[in-house]
Amino acid sequence: MSDSSRDGSRDVDGLPIDAGTALYAVFGDPVGHSLSPVMHNRAFSVCGIQAVYLAFRIKDIAAAVGAVRALPMRGVSVTLPHKVAVMGYLDSVDDTAYDIGAVNTLVWREGALHGTNTDGAGAVGALREVAGLKGARVAVIGAGGAARAVVHGMSAAGARVTVVNRSEERGRRLAARQQGSYCPLDAFGGLEWDILVNATPVGMYPDVEAIPVPEKEIRPGTVVMDTVYNPMRTRLIHAAEKRGCRVVTGDAMFVHQGAAQFTLWTGRPAPVEAMREAVLAALGAEPAEAV
Repeated sequence: MSDSSRDGSRDVDGLPIDAGTALYAVFGDPVGHSLSPVMHNRAFSVCGIQAVYLAFRIKDIAAAVGAVRALPMRGVSVTLPHKVAVMGYLDSVDDTAYDIGAVNTLVWREGALHGTNTDGAGAVGALREVAGLKGARVAVIGAGGAARAVVHGMSAAGARVTVVNRSEERGRRLAARQQGSYCPLDAFGGLEWDILVNATPVGMYPDVEAIPVPEKEIRPGTVVMDTVYNPMRTRLIHAAEKRGCRVVTGDAMFVHQGAAQFTLWTGRPAPVEAMREAVLAALGAEPAEAV
């Protein structure tokens, strides 16, 4: 950050921080670990947009939405535990968010505060870097919040989705919502698929040796994506690489959902590579190489 200027304003990367600076934020609890500020502030800087993105630990989501209206803030990311509760305090929520059952993005539209969800778009954007989705057989492991977003995004992109889950009731319910099919987790070995997505926390730090499916059931020559990004190179990703698969690490979905937010807020194409570089630098990691 530079020294103060004569009018008391300051600047970051050559962009002034003053009364004309647009304010964006992420609301969550906890939120200190969030990489969204690193990613979005890099995007604003690269695009020459006078804006700043901050992280706020929020206990009372109703009061926080009131603050968005009062300041006003230009846009907000919403993360756990507020993605569902925030829906009750908005002027409108789109079909995508209703289908997924959660809002992760607040954006102003014609003076009204609108809620949507970019997680599914993030999964689609990440996978499209390595594979086509229309007509592809996509197996999604899990039936929680992340899985709902991934299944919605895959279905909207024209993929044929199978939900793979231990709980039959939850798995069948999610599959039915998106005109997909269901496969019990213990029957995964007999399932035919082109793309596998782990949408569970299995393999996340500290349980880094866990893997959602047996290594022997990972099909060579397919695409394998993990939504876990701590660690970024999970045991599933390592196993898939060893079996000659193209891999997509969890940072890719995170970056692409953020890119979709950026475009919603600014109306401009997102600088995806700059955002990815910022996230990888913060993680102290290098991108996985597709085999």
